[in-house]
Amino acid sequence: MTLAPESATITSPEELRELLGAPMPRAVAKERVTLHAWDREWLARSPFCLISTSDAAGDCDVSPKGDPPGFAHVVDDTTIAIPDRPGNRRADGFLNILSNPHVGLLFLVPGRGETLRINGRARLVRDAPFFDELIVKGHRPALALVVDIEQIFFHCAKALMRSKLWKPETWEPDALPSHARIIGDLRYAKESVEDLERYYCEANYEKQLYKS
Repeated sequence: MTLAPESATITSPEELRELLGAPMPRAVAKERVTLHAWDREWLARSPFCLISTSDAAGDCDVSPKGDPPGFAHVVDDTTIAIPDRPGNRRADGFLNILSNPHVGLLFLVPGRGETLRINGRARLVRDAPFFDELIVKGHRPALALVVDIEQIFFHCAKALMRSKLWKPETWEPDALPSHARIIGDLRYAKESVEDLERYYCEANYEKQLYKS
């Protein structure tokens, strides 16, 4: 594999702007710092988001979060809260936030090409009056990510249109082996592939979604 020559590497904002050009005025003007009614409606319809974080050294992580639509709780016009659900307990993003509170969130609505971007400062809380509103199937979260909004805007649909993300006729999930087979080949689990297949089967996984 041949790497790009050093002369082809962009090293300054000026070089980047010379290549890409200036952003359209409406792309700059769309930034806001408080939730609009349409932002609230989008959050109420969104069942999935991606949360990006980095630690104090700049090492990054992106974590997916999903729950029934509206799982991102609107606290007020400048604050939202995202409940934590049972997972693998790595807590990479949460550990990052303890040393660097800056976060970026991307909210999706199935079938829509646009996305809602929220950037801000986050903190972890173990309880608050709104926690009772975060209960799903009897599970009350042990903690929530509270984000103080610093920037919010809608992102255009071009990326999702290019990828055809919501076009079922383009999906090929069976082009890849099962998750259990991949884990078996990577050899970081002691269980057999057969045992992993039973563990990761949808029926078994469904039972674990809200069990700590």
